[in-house]
Amino acid sequence: MNPEKRPPLLIVEDDLALQKQIKWSLDRFESVTANDGESALAQFRRHSPAVVTMDLGLAPDPDTAQEGFRLLVQMLELDPEVKVIVLTGQNDQGNALRAIDLGAYDFLAKPFDPDLLGLIIDRAFRLSELQSENRRLREMKQPDALAGLVTRDADLLRICRTIEKIAPSDASVLLLGESGTGKEVLAQALHHLSKRSGKFVAINCAAIPENLLESELFGYERGAFTGASKSTIGRIETANGGTLMLDEIGDLPQSLQAKLLRFLQERTIERLGGRNVIAVDVRVVCATHQDLAEFIKTNRFRQDLYYRLAEIVIDIPPLRSRQGDAVLLAQAFLRRFAREQNRSSMSFSEDALSAIDAYAWPGNVRELLNTIKRVAIMADGNRVTSEDLGLPRPSDAQLEGDPLLDLRAVREKAERGAVVAALARANGNIVKASEILGVTRPTLYDLMRRLSIQ
Repeated sequence: MNPEKRPPLLIVEDDLALQKQIKWSLDRFESVTANDGESALAQFRRHSPAVVTMDLGLAPDPDTAQEGFRLLVQMLELDPEVKVIVLTGQNDQGNALRAIDLGAYDFLAKPFDPDLLGLIIDRAFRLSELQSENRRLREMKQPDALAGLVTRDADLLRICRTIEKIAPSDASVLLLGESGTGKEVLAQALHHLSKRSGKFVAINCAAIPENLLESELFGYERGAFTGASKSTIGRIETANGGTLMLDEIGDLPQSLQAKLLRFLQERTIERLGGRNVIAVDVRVVCATHQDLAEFIKTNRFRQDLYYRLAEIVIDIPPLRSRQGDAVLLAQAFLRRFAREQNRSSMSFSEDALSAIDAYAWPGNVRELLNTIKRVAIMADGNRVTSEDLGLPRPSDAQLEGDPLLDLRAVREKAERGAVVAALARANGNIVKASEILGVTRPTLYDLMRRLSIQ
């Protein structure tokens, strides 16, 4: 981070003469000051400093360190990454060590060497900047198992982090979402990140007739039914040591729900026509676009089975709710299919991009993928238009400027919402509302005047 863009250093010192001396000796850092816990917290909320220097002896009890410890804990609760440098007396090593235990970054005994304090502060700023950059890169980077998932949507990125977190466990996972949202992609990522040695096996419960589904899942012995000429293992056994995905679990027949529940409880199966109990180690991931809660109410789905399957529930947002992802995915798909068709110079016109962004995509990612694949084959030229896509042409207003992309309008809407909410919470008290918002009273008055808030 450019030092000029750093948040200011917060100096907390109740001795005003010493406060001025510290500020003067650290004049190369932009800084703000506070002389007690209350004003320090107000400054902390207002400026979000990355580094703080503070004396532990603060009013109303400057002879003990209790106010300082309280302030330290409060700041770390607001921002666990803040670097707090405690300034202590020569004989306060015990308090200094306690501050470190509570989460302080470093301590320095008074009287201190200004150059040494400046060096510690500079190091704290650099560490904070490195940690911030690492967090940013970590959030941007998808693990290899999730490399097939193209998104910048905050909700879907959070789901990716959840998948990473739960993958090493054996918890059963239920993926909810409309058809075409990428449930199987996430299920495969869950399997690959789990490091399980077995296979990923998927079965669509809605695609197999009821009379065949049981044998597909559990397998059968020779002679179990007409045509069973040899023993055959089912999908559950095939997934031993790996992951079994039961897609469209809401369509699982009632007759099989009890048998699946028993398998989940015992982790053993019996093949059709067999009497041997077979132990199976399988991680179960289920998916559905249906409302299982409603199915439970109408006795179409067993509640006890639901609780076994839904140890962890992940709700995947539809494409229309993922701001900007439709265009992002469309461009990725076009590059891919254009290469396959030896038309590597294909691109979208502005009206095509606006049409993709404006369309609701009821079929989600699957519909988008099929649309782009078709246009990569069928488009006459290399410049793909909304007409080529077969989508409604966006209006002239949309072509001229999407209000969602107007930063001034977005900022004004966000500011208005925040100010109104803060005033409501503060019951109209300007001082309290400014503290909630982390701005000064004059700034809040200016905002209210500009936004015409009475």
